[in-house]
Amino acid sequence: MIQNELKNAPRWIILGTDLMICLVSISISFLLRFDFQINHRDMIFLKTAIPVLLLVRLFSFLVFKSYAGLIRYTGSKDIQRIFTVLLTGTVFLFILNFVAYFTKINYNIPRTIIIIDFMVSLVLMVLFRMSIKISYEHIKNSAKNKSSVIIYGAGEFGTITKRALDRDAGTKYTVVAFVDDLKTRTGKTIEGVNIIGEKDLEKFIEHKEIHHIIIADQTLVPIKKKEIVDFALSKGIRVLDVPPSNSWINGELSFKQIKKVKIEDLLERDVIKLDKQKIEEVNKEKIILISGAAGSIGSEIVRQIAQYQPKLIILLDQAESPLYHIETELSDKYKDLAFEVVIGDISNEIRMKTLFETFHPQIVYHAAAYKHVPMMENNPAEAVRVNIKGTRILADLSIKYGVEKFVMISTDKAVNPTNVMGASKRIAEIYCQSLNKNTSTNFVTTRFGNVLGSNGSVIPIFRKQIESGGPITVTHPEVTRYFMTIPEACQLVLEAGAYGKGGEIFIFDMGESVKIIDLAKKMIMLSRLELGKDIEIQFTGLRPGEKLYEELLNTEENTIKTHHPKIMIANVKEYDFEDIKNHINEVINLYDDSNNNALVAKMKQIVPEFLSKNSAFEKLDA
Repeated sequence: MIQNELKNAPRWIILGTDLMICLVSISISFLLRFDFQINHRDMIFLKTAIPVLLLVRLFSFLVFKSYAGLIRYTGSKDIQRIFTVLLTGTVFLFILNFVAYFTKINYNIPRTIIIIDFMVSLVLMVLFRMSIKISYEHIKNSAKNKSSVIIYGAGEFGTITKRALDRDAGTKYTVVAFVDDLKTRTGKTIEGVNIIGEKDLEKFIEHKEIHHIIIADQTLVPIKKKEIVDFALSKGIRVLDVPPSNSWINGELSFKQIKKVKIEDLLERDVIKLDKQKIEEVNKEKIILISGAAGSIGSEIVRQIAQYQPKLIILLDQAESPLYHIETELSDKYKDLAFEVVIGDISNEIRMKTLFETFHPQIVYHAAAYKHVPMMENNPAEAVRVNIKGTRILADLSIKYGVEKFVMISTDKAVNPTNVMGASKRIAEIYCQSLNKNTSTNFVTTRFGNVLGSNGSVIPIFRKQIESGGPITVTHPEVTRYFMTIPEACQLVLEAGAYGKGGEIFIFDMGESVKIIDLAKKMIMLSRLELGKDIEIQFTGLRPGEKLYEELLNTEENTIKTHHPKIMIANVKEYDFEDIKNHINEVINLYDDSNNNALVAKMKQIVPEFLSKNSAFEKLDA
């Protein structure tokens, strides 16, 4: 009982305060009505009017429960309720006047006083509630309770970011400074917040505890963004990133869209300039077959080709669920795109022949392959069946059915291969390159390294390990890899494919190789964890067929420059088609024998530079 009374006490206090406001209001109304000169007769009448008015107001407050809301959360609905309550009481007071007039009762409050009282009561009651709300918010959201934020970029996007922060998360965050490297902006203010130069940032942080840096500058080059993130991480500051404006909901930035920086953001490079006109010329109004269309690379090629108005895209893959996902995505995003989904295995010659007979593709992008090094090391027959036989089937059918251009997606692991997967892709390269000599179909090969976020990529694996509390497993402290984003790789594939005249092996500028252990450490820091305290790194040893450093060129190869600074042509050894055809037939025929040693030995004969590492097949090199 006592607990309930305590719980309800604030509401009765509000009710009492509202009645006190009404008492003040009627008194002010009388003073205003009589120019602050109230005689004895008016004073007697005031004493009579006050109880009547307070009873009317009390009754209306109790009926409408205007006192029941939480004042600290007062909003437009509460103000509307107060207006309704006071208006109802005011109308009732007018009715009392009429009743008193017709019943000859000596009671009458002048109409002007009733109207003034209504307006004064409304203003005072709203002011009372808003003052309580503002005071509560001020106490609750005092600077000591907020996280301090610095916004990098004092241009238009920086201002928009601050306003989104104030609007959506002002109770938790406060912007203490903008940072900008433009001298024309430093020293000025935006909405009362100072703009400091980049050179002053470290000194500013020393004197003020900063919790977050939000990168709002949309023009930052990737290397500059990496510098900012590295600096923030070294100071224990969390970094957030504003997404591109074209992804904002209804063109307006929301604080919920501002996300923490991911490791992929730090490995990005400058935007690639493409000859979109040339790419469109090659692909527009063409029937295009994309093998491996449900995979990381294949699905992105599908998305990018969709922009160039093809006549038909054929999505070929054997993975049912991922193929369904890309089908759903295309249906949602590209309403006018004509496409067909085909489930099939590229090593099934009958199935592939039916596909070519049905659709007669004009361009083939061949991305289907087994790519996981350790798995292919343990299953070399499957690498032969898919990567070699499957490629041969698609290539032969492309010639038979008059395909204009065949673009094969290869890998840096085909260079000086140390594993079955890399060797199988090198043999596929050799076959396609040899085919090009005596056919009207142009065979083009593109070769690049690891792509960020692809299926089986190290980054998603590390992310899952971090989320589960670790440890993060790294094969070797010195292992390095080249990385490229999936969109970047696919853009270069389309560019090379458009310019390729046949027989070329295009290699892409992969930038600097990245030490995997450094990648793991940075991902730990981005997750606001401490290495050795919150999470551990374990070294597991190189996996079968894995090497420490990836290469993009054979030691006997050199490169030829092209029209594009990020694309080169590998000057590789040429093979006699009949000779390589016989070798490939032999290695494919060994598939049925299930003799892995014989099969891998034959692969080594075709690719003499194939020397196994960390593998049971090293004995074959002796």
